[in-house]
Amino acid sequence: MKYLYFTFSLFPVLLILIILQMCLLMCNSSYLMYNEALSKSIMFFEGQRSGFLPNDQRINWRGNSGLGDGSSINADLTGGYYDAGDNVKFGFPMAFTTTMLAWSVIEFGDMMPTGELRNALVAIRWSTDYLLKTVAQPDRIVVQDELLWGAAWLRRASQGENYLAYIQNNGKTLGAEDNINEFGWDNKHAGLNVLVSKEVLEGNFYALESYKASADTFMCTLIPESSSSHIEYTSGGLIYRPGGSNLQHSTTITFLLLVYAKYLEQSSGSVNCGNIIVGPTSLRKIAKRQVDYILGENPKGMSYMVGYSDRYPQRIHHRGSSLPSTRDHPQVIQCKEGSIYFNSSDPNPNVLIGALVGGPGEDDEYEDDRADFRKSEPTTYINAPFVGALAFFAANPNPI
Repeated sequence: MKYLYFTFSLFPVLLILIILQMCLLMCNSSYLMYNEALSKSIMFFEGQRSGFLPNDQRINWRGNSGLGDGSSINADLTGGYYDAGDNVKFGFPMAFTTTMLAWSVIEFGDMMPTGELRNALVAIRWSTDYLLKTVAQPDRIVVQDELLWGAAWLRRASQGENYLAYIQNNGKTLGAEDNINEFGWDNKHAGLNVLVSKEVLEGNFYALESYKASADTFMCTLIPESSSSHIEYTSGGLIYRPGGSNLQHSTTITFLLLVYAKYLEQSSGSVNCGNIIVGPTSLRKIAKRQVDYILGENPKGMSYMVGYSDRYPQRIHHRGSSLPSTRDHPQVIQCKEGSIYFNSSDPNPNVLIGALVGGPGEDDEYEDDRADFRKSEPTTYINAPFVGALAFFAANPNPI
């Protein structure tokens, strides 16, 4: 009987140990390690650098490149970022990337660990140094600027009355009131409206009310319970828009949700969506669902950030990542000689840590296929707004 008593008395202890072990396994495999994701999302930009690389370059398979950029017009246009998987520096996407990195720091930089804040500022400077070169020569601008978007930021930075007047007088003419349910490098209306709304919510400028009304309308399109809802979600919960590279829509909209929630909370405001009143908590809930989906809480059970968690895309559409590094293959690889690597079923030899790929389709499916660039190609303008979102959730993993 003593033997039986001893056996049964151990049973609860063994059960507790099993439960604890299961808990530890679950915790260790959690997708939601926001600090790690933040660090990697910023590191990604080092893998997109063009020009002479610094000694503290962390993604060390990337070498110096584009050292003759601008020489054909007798200008120094070295530096900046390749916007995606090929070696091209597009002006609009790079300017948008830079703005979104800077906006991330402006709104959420105080939530970043000191080291990551420094890394984010370095990432911004790498781009701004290049962009300044594009306007360095008299009577020559190599990149384009957008008027309302630029005026809104100049107003934010300087509080200049001339910029305020421009925003007030040109919003309707330049399409700020157009209700377009997206935000990206080629359409900035939603971001413009959120940015300008800050002054309205702070109670200063009712002449800008039309911008806030447009921002409210945009937010209402994201609320599934709203009568005006028309943003599409996949069955797994991801914001979806046709056309490929879908995560660019999810990350930019997620960022706007968090920024607008911040502005609303600071002013004790809310959004009237007709049949429902929406506050900061509701907006953050939608934003968190997007972030968690991207990091792995999705039907595929995989992270769409390279190098994060145990399951992530291995065959991304990216020239530098899919070709062998010059350290391993010092011989020049001619253009057509790269096909063997492009068509290979092997994982990419160089891991582009922190890269967010284009992501799954409307059916939540993702085939790890290098040739399917709409799903497998990373871009700087997908990552940049995600930096701000991750900074917020790293500091507020369970926001209210």
